Amino acid sequence: MVRLAHEVLMHPYVTEKTLMQMENENKLEFVVHPKATKPVIKKAFEQRYGVKIDKVTTKRVKDGKHAIIRFAEGYHAEDVGMRIGIF
Repeated sequence: MVRLAHEVLMHPYVTEKTLMQMENENKLEFVVHPKATKPVIKKAFEQRYGVKIDKVTTKRVKDGKHAIIRFAEGYHAEDVGMRIGIF
């Protein structure tokens, strides 16, 4: 079982589409551990970045498992993006 935040959240996934999601839909996309579940991803992200998450959606693509993270009211994806160096 994956437990630590740095084991769950591998790195942000940044494309034009994900940047538009960040601005328009308050979402970030991360590549995550293949066995990580939605509740584990949510808990790891909240602990690591000190924000509240509204919803986590996952998808499997050829380069691994991705998590689309939607922030709760009052928290902004752009603020977290600035902290982790997306901009």
